[in-house]
Amino acid sequence: MLGTGIIKGFYITAKNFVGSYLTRERMTTIEYPEQRHKLPDAARSFPFLIYDGSDPIAGLRCTACKICEKECPPQCIYIIPTRDEKGKVMKHPRVFDIDYSVCMGCQICVEVCPFDSIKMDNAYEIATPDRYAALLKHREQLAKPNSYFHQINPTDATEVDTRLAEEKRQAAEKAKAAAAAKAAAAAKAATTTPTAPGSAEIPLGRRREAPPTPPSGNSALPDKPATTNHSPSS
Repeated sequence: MLGTGIIKGFYITAKNFVGSYLTRERMTTIEYPEQRHKLPDAARSFPFLIYDGSDPIAGLRCTACKICEKECPPQCIYIIPTRDEKGKVMKHPRVFDIDYSVCMGCQICVEVCPFDSIKMDNAYEIATPDRYAALLKHREQLAKPNSYFHQINPTDATEVDTRLAEEKRQAAEKAKAAAAAKAAAAAKAATTTPTAPGSAEIPLGRRREAPPTPPSGNSALPDKPATTNHSPSS
């Protein structure tokens, strides 16, 4: 029916107008910034990095795999991995920058991260007169504790923690099983002596039986045929 949306809009406006005098719960505006609405879990603005423990840098979950950098549509993520004194790449970012002035909040970096190290924040008050330098966020500014993630998105944070704990438990069980198998193989090798190719292994604790000794006397020896010394006749 034509005009149904207009009638519905007038109804909602009238209901809120009358309700604002009867109860303040129906008021559609609040005294911002003194009062703020609680944002839903799905609210998002820009990415940030999660760290575990008390050290914001050493506790970063990020391994500098650069997957988020490669998959970012506007190419606003820049990562340089840490290297040791020999030049070997370490699983830790030395530089992790995100240009908020370019980021479009698509959340693709969150979806492709295999380590749950980058998540979307809901902080939206980031206006600044310096459009370039102030909106270029570095590793130290992006790092936030896991408790902060639980505060803004408790559902997703609990799910991530449960999954990470299960993966850690499975890895520990695999390592324990591998260590037990290695110890069993070493124990088996220690109880056996090396043998020549094609021969059976002989346990160390088993004595080798001596061959039977023939009885003494000539009776046991087989009789030799008598020999005749023939000399040529003269």
